[in-house]
Amino acid sequence: MAKTQQSDLIGHSKRVRGNQALLTTTAEMAPAAAVKELRKFKMPKFDQTVNVVVHLGIDPKAADQALRGAVSFPKGVGKTAKVICFCNSDKAAAAKAAGAIEVGAEDLVAKIEGGWSDFEVAVASPDLMRIVSRLGKVLGPKGLMPSPKAGTVTQDVATAVREYAAGKVEYRNDDGGNVHCIIGKMSFSDEDLAANLEHFIALIHKAKPAASKGVYIRKCAISASMTPSVLVSA
Repeated sequence: MAKTQQSDLIGHSKRVRGNQALLTTTAEMAPAAAVKELRKFKMPKFDQTVNVVVHLGIDPKAADQALRGAVSFPKGVGKTAKVICFCNSDKAAAAKAAGAIEVGAEDLVAKIEGGWSDFEVAVASPDLMRIVSRLGKVLGPKGLMPSPKAGTVTQDVATAVREYAAGKVEYRNDDGGNVHCIIGKMSFSDEDLAANLEHFIALIHKAKPAASKGVYIRKCAISASMTPSVLVSA
């Protein structure tokens, strides 16, 4: 192992051990207090992403208990996205003006079938889903298939492109009943991170499936890219 790589690993291990020692409580905290607790940890030199995970008391195998949607945070998330748009020529100019890096119909489908994949979100007008469905095996495993639940299949493609290009984030539960989402960067103020966290928790409460019984939110935690988790009361 190269000396520089070994040194990086040793430094990382020391930071992990040091941060565990700085975790002063395992009790749940209000969002604002949880953000302040996160600030106590030793940070790397880069601007870490802050994530939230919510463990839900749902049956992830039941279609009527699945959660999937998208959220625009009041304070943004500190990133933009490369968005493409499947639409006909009458909507192409508006989609381009809204920030789409590529716009098209059959031609765009063919480009992706040919191996191009330099984008992060795909938006489509409903009338083109017939041809976009050909990309199911390509886009589906990557989580890039347009979906009405996420607001990426819509008549108003320009608005969807604008929102996703500006940082709108899609979320969905995994097989363990967990929902993960980005809520910002460590460079954000405490107030902005807390506002985004509170917004997401309220959204999850509102999205509770009618078929879900018992305790709905079992655990909620936030963490930065390289810190321990802090429990949040939700």
